[in-house]
Amino acid sequence: MRLNSQMPPFELTPTADGSFTFFSSEFGEWFHSREGAYREAQLTYVKTTHLKAIAQQQNQIALFDICYGLGYNTAAALETIWQTNPHCQVTVVALELDPRVPRQAIAQGLIQTESTAVAHALTELAQDLQISSDRLQAQLHVGDARRQIQTVVGQGFLADAIFLDPFSPPRCPQLWSVDFLGRVAACLKPTGTLATYSCAAAVRTALLENGLSIGATQAVGRRWPGTVARWHNSQLPPLSQQEQEHLQTRAAVPYRDPSLSLTAAEIQTHRLAQ
Repeated sequence: MRLNSQMPPFELTPTADGSFTFFSSEFGEWFHSREGAYREAQLTYVKTTHLKAIAQQQNQIALFDICYGLGYNTAAALETIWQTNPHCQVTVVALELDPRVPRQAIAQGLIQTESTAVAHALTELAQDLQISSDRLQAQLHVGDARRQIQTVVGQGFLADAIFLDPFSPPRCPQLWSVDFLGRVAACLKPTGTLATYSCAAAVRTALLENGLSIGATQAVGRRWPGTVARWHNSQLPPLSQQEQEHLQTRAAVPYRDPSLSLTAAEIQTHRLAQ
């Protein structure tokens, strides 16, 4: 599948760091923080998952990018890894609902990277949904992430870093449920790290219910910090007292979707009834 120059463009919005983001009319939200889309990719996801340090120690790295979107998180990750270790072999598995999003980002030249190799990789991935080269093996799974992740789990894929970047829990509870995040956790290596911009108590409860330890991360253009999760509570930034108390409130009731097929409205209704 190739870029379709006739497809209607998404609403393009500049952010404070000079990068651009799109607005989703379906979810009623921007894809990134208005304070800096690419900065958010670098700090919330790449820095939090310690990819530079991993690249210094390993010659193979696996990334799982959930809600790939414009491709900023993967772009920032590849740039950091290959600047640190040019010979590192990277495997990327990514999930994206709408393939028009990364294609439009490429068509409008939105990917900010000094690396021609990264720019070429994201272009090929957006166009062909897969890459197989000496340094990069990548697959972009298109469609409902709840179905696509079952394929990923079935393949036994394990990631050093997981970027969890759906639209917000109130807008997209399907991808923040205990059940979906259980599949996400199944793709995390024993030494891996999961990062997300969300600090919602319901999301943190879901991660805890799946056996992960959690910590708080730096807020990037948002009012609240993000969340980092690992299998072991080793050097995780602690939650504040306020955040810990928040986990004891009604807001911490998690979203549930046992069949991975409920609508957003059904998930919200069931949560209210708990």
